[in-house]
Amino acid sequence: MTLQKSIYTFISSIAISLLLLIPTTADAKNDNEAKNDTIPFFRGFAVSADLVGPIQMLMGDYGQYEAALRINLKDKYFPVVELGIGKADHENDLTNISYKTSAPYAKIGIDFNLLKNKHDIYRLFAGARYAFTSFKYDLSHPGMTDPVWGGLAPYEATGVKCSYQWIEAVVGVDAKMWGPVHLGWSVRYRSRLSYDDGALGNSWYVPGFGKSNGSNIGGTFNITIDI
Repeated sequence: MTLQKSIYTFISSIAISLLLLIPTTADAKNDNEAKNDTIPFFRGFAVSADLVGPIQMLMGDYGQYEAALRINLKDKYFPVVELGIGKADHENDLTNISYKTSAPYAKIGIDFNLLKNKHDIYRLFAGARYAFTSFKYDLSHPGMTDPVWGGLAPYEATGVKCSYQWIEAVVGVDAKMWGPVHLGWSVRYRSRLSYDDGALGNSWYVPGFGKSNGSNIGGTFNITIDI
């Protein structure tokens, strides 16, 4: 089993556990509360951290540290800002070319609570993000023997400038565990909007996006604290 499959298997097992916690029916009291919803528009905010990115970095050659600030509007709408630092330190086993990068990225978007009872301790949400990163990467190769003059001819490129813009479609679950602490997960479909791959082209990893491609699927597992 590959590292990527192991991570997503872990996410899936936690996701299924949290889904089992979500009520499938609503009682008459909840229906009445929904009809007579008089709670304030602003319901506070929460901060969260993703655990999947650090696990990726521990077990593989790329990943990210990501935190988020989420505003709660009437338990229905959740504007969110996500900030992170993506890192990669990869060496191709066939070519011996090394790729290194470390750069920040940012995402802004909104989630919508899809449950009928908006004020439950469980939330099922869908949302979207706009994301951007500007980064540099380094390439290096130990060198090849010159067939004419002998000796090694090393290859190196440093500070190759790139930028990426993309959007994300998000589906996830959030469940209150105890006090202000929530646990949740999300699945992300990322689609590239525009990009500059730099002078060399085809950067191997993009901070916050993942492996360079037109689109990919990822996920998060979040610990959230209400403030």
